[in-house]
Amino acid sequence: MKKVFVAILLFPTTNTSYSQDLEPFELADSWISKISAMVPTGTEISDREKKKVLIFSLHTGYEHWTLPHTEAVMKILAEKSGDFKVTTSKDIVAFKKENLARYDALILNNNCSIHDRRNLFWDVLKNDGSLTDEQAWDRAAQLEANLLDYVRTGGGLVLLHGAIVMQNTSEAFGKMVGGSFDYHPKQQKIEVKLVDSEHRLVEAFDGEGFEHVDEPYFFDNAYFDYNFRPLLYMEANQLEGKKESVTDTVKYISWIKKYGKGRIFYSSPSHNAQSYENPKLLRYLSDGLQYVVGTIDCDDSPIEK
Repeated sequence: MKKVFVAILLFPTTNTSYSQDLEPFELADSWISKISAMVPTGTEISDREKKKVLIFSLHTGYEHWTLPHTEAVMKILAEKSGDFKVTTSKDIVAFKKENLARYDALILNNNCSIHDRRNLFWDVLKNDGSLTDEQAWDRAAQLEANLLDYVRTGGGLVLLHGAIVMQNTSEAFGKMVGGSFDYHPKQQKIEVKLVDSEHRLVEAFDGEGFEHVDEPYFFDNAYFDYNFRPLLYMEANQLEGKKESVTDTVKYISWIKKYGKGRIFYSSPSHNAQSYENPKLLRYLSDGLQYVVGTIDCDDSPIEK
């Protein structure tokens, strides 16, 4: 049954004028209730039939203030659909092969790693203090290999905003997820546009893009293979603070792709929790989760450039 997201409380619409650098705010029960009220309740199924999803919210580098908000939002979307049983974690032990096998999908939540090395597993293992550099690298490589194998053999993977930075210097990770983080200009108002308004996964937006304040992410490495089906984009010539001029003004900021038997959904929006007050974006993220576990089928073939 098609789920329809309806806002029953006042919230910023897609035409709201934002100022830059929106103020962070603490996660509160009142805000959680506000978001929950925008999300429809699906048909509950038995626990045995529910897909199992892990929300992983550890960071070692830059701390996005929206980490707890994003975890709460994705938990609401998963649980209110009636289709998922949710576990949350900040422990890399979750990436042991036997632990990954428990889940149908992983949601990586703003897992920024420390600058330069850009390897979250290494950051944690080396900080332990009991391992040599060689031992830490070996174990970090094994955990990353477990993640790649998990998706390759059919696991679903959702990456939100800074999650793409988790293993940012890993060529294999970048190829799996569709790119690596390069940089972002200052926070600013972004006009988010739809690549294909007829695509199933952008139904939430009713054929129109939306406006919000965000960090406009630019990507490199595997991104330029365009081995994904893009869903949302921004126009670089409308942005301030770029480190260099660009000839290709279309920059994709959300996409889906296959990796072996697994499915991946990446969404850069958003850096600010205020963006979650848009029920259309909530439904979009919910549909992305449904896509990676296979309950939504759509065209995920790579584009031609």
